[in-house]
Amino acid sequence: MEKLDGKSMDIVKANIEALKQLFPEVVTEGKIDFEKLKLILGEEIETRNEKYEFTWHGKTQAMKLAQTPSTGTLRPDKASSKNWDTTENLYIEGDNLEVLKLLQKAYFGKIKMIYIDPPYNTGKDFVYKDDFRDNIKNYKEITQQTTKANTETSGRFHTDWLNMMYPRLKLARNLLREDGSIFISIDDSEVDNLKKICDEIYGENNFVGRFIWAGGRKNDSKYISISHEYVLVYVKNIHSLIENKITWRERKEGLDEIYSKAEELVKKHNFNYEEASQSLKEWFKSLPDNHPSKQHSHYNYIDERGVYFPGDISWPGGGGPVYNVLHPVTGKPVKIPSRGWLFSEERMKEMLENNMIHFGEDESKVPCVKRYLKETEYQVPYSVIYRDSRGAMKRLRDLLGGKVFDFPKDETIILKFIRMVSDQDDIILDFFSGSATTAHAVMQLNAEDGGNRKFIMVQLPEKTDEKSEAYKAGYKNICEIGKERIRRAGEKIVQETGKTDLDIGFKVFKLDSSNIKEWDPDFDNLEQTLFDLQNNIKEDRTKEDLLYEILLKIGLPLTVPIDEIDCRGKTIYNVAYGSVLVCLEDEIDLDLVREMLNHQSEHMPPKVILKESGFMSDAVKTNALQTLKKHGITDVRSV
Repeated sequence: MEKLDGKSMDIVKANIEALKQLFPEVVTEGKIDFEKLKLILGEEIETRNEKYEFTWHGKTQAMKLAQTPSTGTLRPDKASSKNWDTTENLYIEGDNLEVLKLLQKAYFGKIKMIYIDPPYNTGKDFVYKDDFRDNIKNYKEITQQTTKANTETSGRFHTDWLNMMYPRLKLARNLLREDGSIFISIDDSEVDNLKKICDEIYGENNFVGRFIWAGGRKNDSKYISISHEYVLVYVKNIHSLIENKITWRERKEGLDEIYSKAEELVKKHNFNYEEASQSLKEWFKSLPDNHPSKQHSHYNYIDERGVYFPGDISWPGGGGPVYNVLHPVTGKPVKIPSRGWLFSEERMKEMLENNMIHFGEDESKVPCVKRYLKETEYQVPYSVIYRDSRGAMKRLRDLLGGKVFDFPKDETIILKFIRMVSDQDDIILDFFSGSATTAHAVMQLNAEDGGNRKFIMVQLPEKTDEKSEAYKAGYKNICEIGKERIRRAGEKIVQETGKTDLDIGFKVFKLDSSNIKEWDPDFDNLEQTLFDLQNNIKEDRTKEDLLYEILLKIGLPLTVPIDEIDCRGKTIYNVAYGSVLVCLEDEIDLDLVREMLNHQSEHMPPKVILKESGFMSDAVKTNALQTLKKHGITDVRSV
């Protein structure tokens, strides 16, 4: 019976295995023969001492940090969760570096989209402090910046930020699907550095572009009013998008208002489409110039199919077919376009039968083809976004009853990004989740298009200032704000849409040390050490704590179905419909093991995990393993 590996995914080992798949001859006993690899790659090896490279002090350590497995775990917190038994959403409290490491096995290559709004490094918001930090003396020795205080401070300033971001972005890439993408908000402080490290981690060829997000004019500058931020966008593998003919589109703004108004006018005019169309034109004229519906004002006719505009019906460039088309009222041939008809005579007959041609008052006008708004709802995303940030602040303030979070991102813009790149069953990750704007956007989008997207929010439980409105309102840390926002936003969406089957819940997990005791021998009292290790589970941990650590370590999602089976007062966990069976009880006997066999998957032998110290005796343990083996179960592990 093999011991369960207590660490998160070993990324170095995984990379070696990936290299082995490409070049099996260069890997021997888990080690890479670099000389042989050089021979295979030939002239593609970079051997020059001088080459273009973006580097900073601590970069090597940052790279190693991304590769170092975590020995932590995520402990379930049902009390602060919502709809624990049914939800597929996650809210994780903890340092996102460790959390990203812990998610590697279970979510490797499964995330469709990541959105993050990391600290902008303005000097006020840097809170992520990793294990390695340069002392000032060492920093001065390496950079030789000893004369200019501002330069020295600035250099260290950027270095700390880069050391924080690099390993997190590296780990995030592993979680993306081949057609997955990452959207990163940033401002001028670090946009250039962010672009450089993302080019290195994700590949310059996988850079899609940057959005410029203008959030409203500011008058707090001496020279230029900087009122915009950026969103850098990368895909994991641009070739995957090209090969699968994947394109990104965004839904035009202002459409729902037009549809709603058209429906209202049709009813008002008792299905007289001509009168309804005239009223629609007047409505468009009444809109202010900056109203999103105004840009679609040429769609000002209505028929039984919906809103449309009369489009050109002539052959592009000329030379189209020529034939007579009779006006439906006068019965006379209408004027033929000078470039000929767009359609063949046979196709034109079909269009006429289906009322797809828009005629003028009489035959003197060239008819038009009806172009329906619902057929052109989507467009290529435009790189410049204007959305006054005060709107998002007001909505969050109204939702939570006060100004408990400064500068939240606009959920309507995040929704737009998610809609642009995701399908209805995808997983969306935000590991700098702040006020949980991304979770709000996911729920709202699911309500709008009937999707079942899942979110994973990760946030450091950073304490709120005791003088702040948030603290006075009872929010002791940022996580409390994020969770409450999800609760209230979800309820509000259900109330407004009536969609009671929407997943507005979330399972809360908290980062902690492993549930399993480390081997830390007391050499002055080895007898006591060995006695303590007979039960290697920490005293303050529950069976559920250990169960979810097991799921992470064997690579199963935290939302996988779990059925608790009671067997004479003892619990067997049936995970993923019998594909994994877990028993963490004391006094495990053969009857309990035989009961586990009744719940195995019909399709393949399950993985069985048992508490090593739980067997009633060594003889029972031996017989249990033989019983499992007799039934074709050989993957048996212990904790």
